[in-house]
Amino acid sequence: MNLNRRLLVSGVALLAACTVCAAPALAQEPFITVASTTSTEQSGLFGYLLPIYEKKSGVKVHVVAVGTGQALDMGRRGDADVEFVHDKVAEQKFLAEGFATKRQDLMYNDFVLIGPKSDPAQVAGHDILAALKKIAAAKAPFVSRGDRSGTNAAELRYWKDAGIDIAQAKGPWYRDTGSGMGPALNTASSMDAYILADRGTWLSFKNRGDLVVLVEGDTRLFNQYGLMLVNPAKFPHVKKELGQAFIDWLVSPEGQQVIAGYKINGQQLFFPNAKP
Repeated sequence: MNLNRRLLVSGVALLAACTVCAAPALAQEPFITVASTTSTEQSGLFGYLLPIYEKKSGVKVHVVAVGTGQALDMGRRGDADVEFVHDKVAEQKFLAEGFATKRQDLMYNDFVLIGPKSDPAQVAGHDILAALKKIAAAKAPFVSRGDRSGTNAAELRYWKDAGIDIAQAKGPWYRDTGSGMGPALNTASSMDAYILADRGTWLSFKNRGDLVVLVEGDTRLFNQYGLMLVNPAKFPHVKKELGQAFIDWLVSPEGQQVIAGYKINGQQLFFPNAKP
């Protein structure tokens, strides 16, 4: 074999060896997929929390942030390992359907009704139902996420509890955006409109314009977040051990302390309440 041919053969062999060695390294990087809400991402919680967990565990967490309804649909298709959401009624339905075997409380904050400082419908106070009645009566501009999120589900419950059939009552004053919390707040800011928001995203929101918190403190505005591992019996590809390890860390004293430590301008955004 001449010299050039020997060099060519050796080069090919070396390249093949390097490829064989590199492939397992690439394939072995562990990760999980978490279907979550836009509020946990847009509030900045994941940007704060995930680097801490990833450094500790060596496991990457890929978050798909959508409305809770869409996040649960991901779980129903087996496209996620963990559900991190905030619509307890929908979560319990997901559980009853067998798409998870357990649901755990993780943390809470609250919803707030935001509106223009001038408050044209005169809603300021602590009663969300009375506020919505005034908005509907005045046909004051109102922005809805309209995206099957936990916040959207809560808003629709409040309209119903206020005795208002919003499907019948809404008109040009009621704007369905079909968007996440941040974009919906941007729309409300540009329209000087009322909007229901989770407090976490509101505290991290910069484009406030003339918007302020007008209704808060009503016990109905309690906003609970929950965790579920997507059922590996339905979807064998679900990363049961890695997903459960992430859940276990979040509900552990260490994870709960990390959640409590996330603040903006000294204000705590989420309050851990996992049960041991």
